Amino acid sequence: MPTRTPPGAVSFGARTTITDRTFARNGAPATPTVAWLVDGLADVLAAAGYEPRDEPGPDVQVVLHTIDGRAPRPYRRKNAPTFVVAIVSVPEPAADVLKAGYPVLVQALANLAILISEDRAAAHFVTLEQGTYTVEHDGDDAAFFAAVLERVEPLASSRLVIANEFRPDLEPELWSGDAETSQLARAGERLADLDLLPSVFPIEEILSERDLRHVKLLYGIGGLSYGNVSARRQPPTDSGLGPEFWMSASGVDKSKLRQVGREVLLVRGYDAVRDAMILAVPPDVVPNRVSVDAIEHWMIYQEHPDVGAIVHIHAWIPGIPATEINYPCGTVELARAVAQVVRHAPDPTRAVVGQRNHGLTITGHDLDEIFERIEGRIVRTIPMG
Repeated sequence: MPTRTPPGAVSFGARTTITDRTFARNGAPATPTVAWLVDGLADVLAAAGYEPRDEPGPDVQVVLHTIDGRAPRPYRRKNAPTFVVAIVSVPEPAADVLKAGYPVLVQALANLAILISEDRAAAHFVTLEQGTYTVEHDGDDAAFFAAVLERVEPLASSRLVIANEFRPDLEPELWSGDAETSQLARAGERLADLDLLPSVFPIEEILSERDLRHVKLLYGIGGLSYGNVSARRQPPTDSGLGPEFWMSASGVDKSKLRQVGREVLLVRGYDAVRDAMILAVPPDVVPNRVSVDAIEHWMIYQEHPDVGAIVHIHAWIPGIPATEINYPCGTVELARAVAQVVRHAPDPTRAVVGQRNHGLTITGHDLDEIFERIEGRIVRTIPMG
C-alpha cells in the first residue's frame, strides 16, 4: 500500500501524470527530408492510436521535436514526463553515429535522437545510454516508417521511476557505512581499474549551466556517470517496502564511493503508487539522487532473496542472453525486461544479462565474487543492432 511521507522527508522528481496516448510536433523542419520523416512518423503514430495535438505541452506523451543540427534548440517539459524525439538531418550517413548524434541529443534535452540522412537511405537512432542503431530504407516507405515506429513506440510508452524520497532517519551506526558499503567502495575501485568508468560525452562541457540543471532534473540524474553497483543490506530493516540495499549515487565518481548519503545511498524500498524510491540518509547530509537503475535492482532483489549484489557496466560479454528492446534507464519496462532474463538464467543468483545496445547487469552473492567471475571476460565494445 502507498506510504505517507513522514515528517522531515524530502521528495524530488514528482511529475505530471500522462494517461492519454497523444503526440504533437514542435519546430519547423529544417529540410524537406526532415518534413518527410516527421509526416511519416506522425501518420504511423496516429494509426497506432496516438491522438495528434495541435500544440505540445505537459499533457502530451510524445513530442516530435525538429531541430537544426548546427544550433539545436532545447525542448523544456515543465516537469512533465513527455518523451521527446529530436529529429535532425545529416548530409550523409554519419561515420560515427554516436559522436554525431549524442551532443544533439543532450542539447535538445531529448530522450531519443533520430538522424535522417538527406538521401533518405537510413535513420540513425541515438539513446541517452549511448546506444545506437539504424533503420535502413529499402524503397518501401510504409515498411520503413513501420520499422521506425517499432523502435520509437516501446520507448515512448515506458514509465520512468526517478522520484527519490529522502528520509533523514538512517540509524547513526550506519552513518559511516558498514561491511556492504566497504564492498561498494572496493567495487568502484575495480571498475576504475578495468577502465569502465569514463563518460564519453561530459555533458557539462556541452550544455549551458541552465540546461545542465534541466537535464539533471529531467533524467533524474546527478550527471552522466555510467555504471552502478549495489549490495543487499544485512540485516535489513523491516520497513515493509521490500528489499533494502546500498547503491551508488548518480553522477558521482564511482571510483570513490565513500560518503553515505552523497556517494552511497541506502534504498529502503519502492513506493509503486508514487513511482518513488525510498532512501534513508543521515539527517545533516544534502543527498545525491540514487542511480536511475535502482528500480531494476529493487525488482531483482525482491524476486531473488539469495542475490546479494548487482553490478551494471557499459561493456559486454559475448554469448550472453539479452533483452530485446532498449528501454531507457530508470523505467519499469527495462527493469521488468532485465528481471525476466535473470529469472530464466540457470542460476539467477549468478546471472549475466545483456541490455540491448547498452551494457550488462550481473548478479552475484557479493560484489567481490562478481568481479572474480567476470575478470578477463569483459569486452569494451557493445554490439549495436
